[in-house]
Amino acid sequence: MSKKKNKIYKKKGRIIKDLTKNIFKILNEDTNKQYNYKQIAAKIGIVDTDGKTQILKKLAELTATKKIKEGDRGKYQINKDRKYHIGTLDLTSNGNGYFICDDFEKDIFIPSNNLGKGLQGDTVKAYVYSRRKSSKQEADVVEILDRVKTEFVGVLQLNKNFGFVVPDNNKMYADLFISQNKLNGAEDGDKVLVKMIDWPENSKNPFGKITQILGKPGEHNTEIHSILLEYGLPFEFEKEVEEDAAKLPIEITEKEIAKRRDMRKDLTFTIDPKDAKDFDDALSFTKLENGNYEIGIHIADVSHYLQPKTILDDEAYDRATSVYLVDRVVPMLPEVLSNGVCSLRPHEEKLTFSAVFELNEKAQLVNQWFGRTVTYSDQRFAYEEAQSIIENCKLSDDIKPYTMPLDISIIDKEYEVAPEIVEATLKLDELAKILRKKRMKDGAISFDRVEVKFNLDEDANPVGVFFKQSKDANKLIEEFMLLANRKVAEFIGFSKGKPTNKTFIYRVHDEPNDEKLAALQNIISKFGYKINTESKETTTASLNQLLKDVNGKAESNMVETLAIRTMSKAAYTTQNVGHYGLAFDYYSHFTSPIRRYPDVMTHRLLQHYLDGKDAPKADLYEEKCKHSSKMEELASKAERDSIKYMQVKYMQDHKDEEFEGVISGVTEWGIYVEIKSNKCEGMVRIRDIKDDYYIFDEKQYAVVGQSSNNIIQLGDDVVVKVKHTDLERKHLDFSLISH
Repeated sequence: MSKKKNKIYKKKGRIIKDLTKNIFKILNEDTNKQYNYKQIAAKIGIVDTDGKTQILKKLAELTATKKIKEGDRGKYQINKDRKYHIGTLDLTSNGNGYFICDDFEKDIFIPSNNLGKGLQGDTVKAYVYSRRKSSKQEADVVEILDRVKTEFVGVLQLNKNFGFVVPDNNKMYADLFISQNKLNGAEDGDKVLVKMIDWPENSKNPFGKITQILGKPGEHNTEIHSILLEYGLPFEFEKEVEEDAAKLPIEITEKEIAKRRDMRKDLTFTIDPKDAKDFDDALSFTKLENGNYEIGIHIADVSHYLQPKTILDDEAYDRATSVYLVDRVVPMLPEVLSNGVCSLRPHEEKLTFSAVFELNEKAQLVNQWFGRTVTYSDQRFAYEEAQSIIENCKLSDDIKPYTMPLDISIIDKEYEVAPEIVEATLKLDELAKILRKKRMKDGAISFDRVEVKFNLDEDANPVGVFFKQSKDANKLIEEFMLLANRKVAEFIGFSKGKPTNKTFIYRVHDEPNDEKLAALQNIISKFGYKINTESKETTTASLNQLLKDVNGKAESNMVETLAIRTMSKAAYTTQNVGHYGLAFDYYSHFTSPIRRYPDVMTHRLLQHYLDGKDAPKADLYEEKCKHSSKMEELASKAERDSIKYMQVKYMQDHKDEEFEGVISGVTEWGIYVEIKSNKCEGMVRIRDIKDDYYIFDEKQYAVVGQSSNNIIQLGDDVVVKVKHTDLERKHLDFSLISH
């Protein structure tokens, strides 16, 4: 046996690292076998008396807490009478946590002293038990199976010979100890990225090393980069990735065109946000002699440039998605691709992957075609410009050119839109409205949420807040993208009246959880609303009615947020269960390969089947789907954090103002208030409400004054003022002026 195989502990007084974890690992190898302390010591590699004494003490401790049991005298094994379960941790900001496991209907509470050094999102083994004289269950973490996160963003507090990094994330309950040789040049007060390298069993704090210095807290780029790194998202490309992208051939050759359907002469245009730089979808429109319309949904052919097993493809897969922060986009692909060769810019020929549909006047599908194309975009519109055409022009036999007003023109001057483009826009809008009406009738749910946007100055400081709403031009694009996504999924997944079982990438959305719907009903009843959950049909109909009823009201954002939370999370998978929210039996993501890696996989598989090849094994694609879903969730969290950050930054300059708000949440430590005029949310702490002593009433979603019986309840109108802003933690504290 090699002498290097086992680490030998000889130094007297040394604390054995991860002793509990190693004992469980040994006993779990064969749960029927018993081990004495000498056998355990040998397996761990301990030969000294002091080390063996530590093992004996630990075995006695674990036996006393019934985590293991003593069978034959002096021999130990896992206590099978205890109920061990595997699940994940969800921690709270006050240091306690919950054990989430499919074995239980409800999450199990874990007091802070039973976390066993488990951190947010970790996969753990836990013992679940009922408290004495109570039926309430609690959990005790006995083993960490998978540490999901080892890098944290925080501020360095430096002492003479060592330091501590205080994490930004309030769910990370332990500061990280940094020895002098692990500081990596960081100074006191720097915001840094720290990697956890060890957590000794006898230490309250994990040990870490600083891997990156981000800057000083409060500086704009420091905070934005901190948000990205907190979720493990990069904010720049490695040099080798940029170099790989720069080597790509960008010329469209006649040889390549010959392999494709040439649609360069078809009238084609894009409609995107005013500030968009990457255009990954375009629409073409042709009136056919039979009176029908040929509509092409043309998508950037990213898969032509992004070849498997290359540096560029590996990077795109790792990122899986572009990240849209308040002041910037962190792209999935380098700029030479995302904003250049793949972007369907006006007056340029591009390689595309297309879904081409023949629709009649009733928007019924007559014919369809899928394949690679080459296209030419005749016009680029912002949503505001397309909306102006829809609002100011009408379909007629004599459609005239439309003069685009200066105030919404993206080229900063008035210009004429050709009659054929005006006609195409109006007809596409008409057909889109028919498609949308049918989709809603089939049971789709209409979440047309108001988006909070910021006007930023040249230094990315917020100087104003505005709300972005989805209008007809947005819905026009949405309906045709949905049509392409749905029909591509059906084309692969459904044939001759039955599922094909071909491996494919589906975007699925399961039905809402009954328990969550009941909780939603309980809350909205306070505002006089209700939902009918007798069947799938009544649920969707009443949810749509609810969203319609709250539209424009003070509580709209809160109710819409609560309604969205009742929904299952949409995800990528090879196992199709349909899309509940859209009311589609088959749905994929085909239309945004510049910013979503699953769309790239969809393109590759679609071409694979168009070439007549057999279905590949699903296992590999399922793993890629899980990764893509995970990265999408992290990107979404980063996007939300950037909005919170900007809201706090905006409110820093409005500390002397009073704001009307609505109570959007109630907890035992305070009430959350959303300001009506800008959707910024902050907290009024219960201890700061001075007119009475208030206690949280969970059933009423309220806090109740003990002397006055005054009730401050979810949905109440209040007036607040900014008390404190914390940019680093992205938190607002309000003072309650009146209620």
